[in-house]
Amino acid sequence: MAALLKAGAEVFSEKGYEAATMTEIAARAGASIGSLYQFFPTKELLAKALHEAYLADLSSMLEGVRQEASGQSAAGMADRLFDGLLAFLAERPAFSALAERRDIDKEQKRKTGAAMREQIAGLLASTSQPFPKARREAMAAVVLQLMKVAVSLSSEEDADRRRAVQFELRQMLKGHLNSVQVA
Repeated sequence: MAALLKAGAEVFSEKGYEAATMTEIAARAGASIGSLYQFFPTKELLAKALHEAYLADLSSMLEGVRQEASGQSAAGMADRLFDGLLAFLAERPAFSALAERRDIDKEQKRKTGAAMREQIAGLLASTSQPFPKARREAMAAVVLQLMKVAVSLSSEEDADRRRAVQFELRQMLKGHLNSVQVA
């Protein structure tokens, strides 16, 4: 099963979700198509299993950032968040393709978004000058949207442009978080 998931991740990363085929995934894993269908009867179920595992990893990364950045400045937290997110995306290049699927259950997507916003609000509450509760939820939503932009940029083929935009996103977040804390 691990080989099938690994092959699925590789094919989704290279081809995108829509273009990936179960036949290609089975071949990449060195398995028969029957073996693949035994564990994952549809491409959607394979993608869902990978995506859920990645979301759990992302949640763990956010918790790690919260622990590492606790008591630090908002800018320090933003740096750790971006470092963690970029490392996460580098280790899981299929995440972008899987996150952009159209067949994700809307209720599940809503719940996942709410859980991520809650974790990000926890990050904002753990800084050296915690954000006022009234602003945390809105700021958490903004940070999550910036993270989504960083995820979508991970598929940008021009590496220099990708790094430049990621740098600007990081600076924008740090500057805004610092201005909110001072205000």
